[in-house]
Amino acid sequence: MATRPVAPTLIHHLKAVRAGKRRFENSVQGVARMILEQEISKVVVNGKTTYDFSIFRRGNKHVIGMFDEINSFVSFVKDAAEGGSSKEMAFVLVGEPGNGKTFFVEFLCSCYRRFLARPENRKYTFAFNGLEKIGGYGKLSRIESQTYEDPMVLAMNVGETIEQSKEWLAAKGGFKDADIDQLYRDYRPLGACSEYIWNNIRRYCDGNIDEMLKFIEIVPVPMTESLGTITGKYSAKDKITSSAVDLLGEESIQRLLHITDTNNPYRFDLRRGALARVAGGGIHFSDEIFKNKKDLVQVYLAVIQNRTIEIDGYKWPIDTMIVATSNNSEFNRFLAEKEEAPIIDRCRVCYVSHNTDYIRQRELTAYAIGSETKTTLSREALHQDPNLNYAASVAAVLTRLPRSEKLTPIETMKLAAGEVAGEKSIKTLAEVIDTLNQDPDITKRFGQKGLGQRNLGRAIQLLGESSETNEGHCMVAIDFFPALERVILDYVPDANDRAKYLEDLKIARSLYRERVMTEMFNAYMDEPMAIRKDVMNYVNMIIGIDAENLGPDKMWKYKDPQTGELKAIKIDERFVKSVEELLGLKTEEQRETFRTSIRKIYGQKITVDPNYDFMDNLELVKAVTDVRLKSDIAGAGSLIGALANRTNEENQKLYDRMISTMLEKLGYCRTCAQKTIEYFCTQEDES
Repeated sequence: MATRPVAPTLIHHLKAVRAGKRRFENSVQGVARMILEQEISKVVVNGKTTYDFSIFRRGNKHVIGMFDEINSFVSFVKDAAEGGSSKEMAFVLVGEPGNGKTFFVEFLCSCYRRFLARPENRKYTFAFNGLEKIGGYGKLSRIESQTYEDPMVLAMNVGETIEQSKEWLAAKGGFKDADIDQLYRDYRPLGACSEYIWNNIRRYCDGNIDEMLKFIEIVPVPMTESLGTITGKYSAKDKITSSAVDLLGEESIQRLLHITDTNNPYRFDLRRGALARVAGGGIHFSDEIFKNKKDLVQVYLAVIQNRTIEIDGYKWPIDTMIVATSNNSEFNRFLAEKEEAPIIDRCRVCYVSHNTDYIRQRELTAYAIGSETKTTLSREALHQDPNLNYAASVAAVLTRLPRSEKLTPIETMKLAAGEVAGEKSIKTLAEVIDTLNQDPDITKRFGQKGLGQRNLGRAIQLLGESSETNEGHCMVAIDFFPALERVILDYVPDANDRAKYLEDLKIARSLYRERVMTEMFNAYMDEPMAIRKDVMNYVNMIIGIDAENLGPDKMWKYKDPQTGELKAIKIDERFVKSVEELLGLKTEEQRETFRTSIRKIYGQKITVDPNYDFMDNLELVKAVTDVRLKSDIAGAGSLIGALANRTNEENQKLYDRMISTMLEKLGYCRTCAQKTIEYFCTQEDES
């Protein structure tokens, strides 16, 4: 018959900690180590250098953007881990609904659970066994630490005095004086019920620690997410059903049936509350903390400040990091009640802005669209217009950008994404952001107001349920704009906000129009990257136009930064001048200034990103497109005419060829290809 494995003892645990196989660290130290041991890189966001922590960028559905907020959180955790003032505070994320606050905290919690699942990081606690020998506990023969106290906390309180405990740690655990001093920096007493039971055991064993330890069993803290251990969430409930019991626990009638001494603090069932389950080095997530009624917020004040659960004068020290969220309106209402100032004083408030980078927004839009294969109501495959993500991302981001006298909305959008915006520099954007961020009204700061992820999701839902989408078996980009307009009209209560968002929607439509022009040119040229090639040809021509080694045949050789190969290009001065004329550059000085700026951008960008292609310079892309259309088929008007009027055979052939290119090379289906050509042939949204 197989023998049962011997339960690990406290001595065994002490030796594992001393050898570095197990760890004794508090919640903030664990979170800080989890974040900082992963790769950290530098990024430039809105003209300022900041840090990016790779742990938040992993997984199928990870955190997008939130650079300032993540930096604030990491600094907070690091300060708390180093014993700074943050260790007596809660970290509160405040912002508009749908900007990723809850998602960020839940992502952090899932990372922390995975981190603690590694054997070297596991959390352990202890249980008291054989209590039937002592008496007074009825049929309760085994009692686990209610707050999942670390075995090292028991070791630091093993004797009647701290000095006795230190002597025992040196003798039995093999710790040196310096190690013991280090351990006691994180000293905390045992919780009321553990202390009471330990004293009962001490009396029974007549103070013999070796005998007392026979009643102790070391067990791992359960990692089951559904139990709310290690990471637990408490969502604000309505005023009637919520009470302090939900957080702290309450007296247990069942335990009173077993316990003979009514003064025994084990009569309180702490695990009935949300805090005790995360008290062993976990994260407590309080969702919408300021929606709770006042007595619950007062409970949080005591917990945040003292890090103890207190019931009827009994105390249970807890080790937990408290992270909370709140929306702007609830937070402002709470601030208005001046008598509640102490709780705000105990919070590190971080104002969360919406994502304002339309390039990164594409990933968030992909989350909103969904990763599963889409189907129509009749269960047939549903195609996505290749321009849908772009149209949705640009429309959402434009609503989040405040108006400024220094920059147009398009310039702000491009600079916020790290792109070129004509002659406007990133410094201008940094100045605009600094000015806006001085405003005491949080909602007027950069990125603090706009359509959130939920509103974007609603617009995509409306698009998916429309008859056009279901009948055409395709989510066409042009149909997204009426869906978003409906969301703005239905879900934005403020008239001024509504008017601004509708204006932003018009700008988004004009940007979509520019994109369609480019797509039509690529389809006409029967090549997916045709316009990109022509834009880069223009850039290379103005770089080589004044080259010394330029022969009479106007051929110029250059090294392609992407492949490193030598390439030759014939400089076509007529093409260069035609592009510049469409850009409104009439004089030689204007042309030379523009060329110098393009060369400067090329020099700066190409060293960092060899694949940079100037496609973010919308004015240049539009000018090159128009010149090519004009030279190839006498202008965009003629192409529109040819596509709109397909009565003759030649026009029908052109239309069929463009449709087949769109289907085979550009990722369109027949529905969105036809609708895009149809839209191109109208005069709608021309800027």
